[in-house]
Amino acid sequence: MDLWDDLADERRALADLLEGLSPEQWRVQTLCEAWDVHGMAAHLTVPCTFSRIEMVTTMVRAGGNPDRLSVLMARRRATMSSSELVAVLRDRAGARLAPPVVGVMGPYTDALVHGQDIMVPLGLADERPAVRWLPALEFLVSRRARVGFVSGALPQVTMEATDMGWAHGRVGPQVRGSASALALALLRRTARLDELTGDGAPVLREWATG
Repeated sequence: MDLWDDLADERRALADLLEGLSPEQWRVQTLCEAWDVHGMAAHLTVPCTFSRIEMVTTMVRAGGNPDRLSVLMARRRATMSSSELVAVLRDRAGARLAPPVVGVMGPYTDALVHGQDIMVPLGLADERPAVRWLPALEFLVSRRARVGFVSGALPQVTMEATDMGWAHGRVGPQVRGSASALALALLRRTARLDELTGDGAPVLREWATG
């Protein structure tokens, strides 16, 4: 599996999704408080267009805060029209740019998760293969994900994806759910917590909302 090629596929799928939205849908709030769909589209173009100089200078402006950095980088690109953002995502889909530490897993996981951030509020079904979440889930339960993705120690639960062959954890009660719902829970997104089942579901919900 070449994650760079898979990332390019996900970016092209996101471009197709965004291209089919109405002007009203572009203004809908995503699961991220900082952005509506237009702002999220701008954020999605950052990993395939940034330069190291831009990253460093913007990090200084952000006072070293990763969340502030993301907002500033996306704001610079949000001046583009919806059609321009779609074109950038499609034209730069194959860009092999990645931040330090997390590498390609950062933009790869971002693409999958932010697709959910857009689709869930719009009530759109995710038709991407569930297996695409396998590398992202492995990343999210790893130590590397503590850099900008998962905050704090993981809860003591055993997780199982019901739509593909993935499980994690050997102690604690079991939590079952789709790969995408588990990923959103690990990122403390609350929108799909009610889809999780098993004796460990309340434990994971409490952790995600704590």
